[in-house]
Amino acid sequence: MRNFLPPRSVLLLALMASVAMARERFPSVRSVYVRNDPQERAEQLFVTRDVTTVLRFQQPCTDAGTKILGWEGRFEPVVCAGKRVLIEPVQTLEPEDRFLLVVRLADGTEVPFTISGSSWKEGEWPDQQVNVFLEPDAPDALRKQLEEYKERERELWEQLRVESFTGSSENHTLAALLTQGAVRFTPFVARKAWIFKKEDSNIQATVLTDGKEKMAVLFRVTNRDPSTPWRLMDARLFVLPPGFQPPLFVGEGRPFALRTDKKVIPPGETGYVAVVADRSAFDSPQGPTKLFLGIFRHDGMMAAHVTLDRSLFKK
Repeated sequence: MRNFLPPRSVLLLALMASVAMARERFPSVRSVYVRNDPQERAEQLFVTRDVTTVLRFQQPCTDAGTKILGWEGRFEPVVCAGKRVLIEPVQTLEPEDRFLLVVRLADGTEVPFTISGSSWKEGEWPDQQVNVFLEPDAPDALRKQLEEYKERERELWEQLRVESFTGSSENHTLAALLTQGAVRFTPFVARKAWIFKKEDSNIQATVLTDGKEKMAVLFRVTNRDPSTPWRLMDARLFVLPPGFQPPLFVGEGRPFALRTDKKVIPPGETGYVAVVADRSAFDSPQGPTKLFLGIFRHDGMMAAHVTLDRSLFKK
């Protein structure tokens, strides 16, 4: 009697699907920490048709002064119920739609929010419950932040396990962790940084190393274009020939691992690109060499570049 086992790829898909289904059983709950600062922008809420989004505050709200501007025909009347505010769209809202919600609390504080339609992008799924903390340093808020930090830590370890299961290289796993802000889970320490300011973007390039065998560059990309998304087209790592100065577009290529935290960076938002390479990338029969790393945006233009040398490693 034969035993037929599904291939590794099928097992992986089944695992990922079961994880996704399990997560969908949990309500979409998140916390926001609002400071009483007129310079702070209004927190954004993501809603979807015929689903009630609940805001939970630390004190009661009042019907007088709590309102959505231009809500008629698009939302049920906003409801204050003790420390909760209920919002329910009755029409489909697009991600680009914007409505202003003002919540007035019992002590007279007014808290503004921007409401828009949800999308399937990471971080823009429909909100079912949003816990609002007006004093981020208060005990309840600090306790909640600690809980969220531990949950984030658990998710990062899960990501590390999945990366290993899929057969990704160690460098790909390290690059993925860097894009998620998890430097402390890697052996890397920041050594130097540059900032590239352009009309369409601000990019901070941070060079990191473990001091012995590996190096990394983390690009923090902020899209300043008011209407066009920012997309990564390519990244290149190659030898910088003697006598040549960057920027450079050709050369002897070197292997590296690449990861991004999102495929597209919408206008006004920030994303991360991480590159990890081994120390052996510097090896050359011609002796000591420098490396040139460049990232290129969707239209083929170079967005940022750095030059790397052996001084990153301890002697």
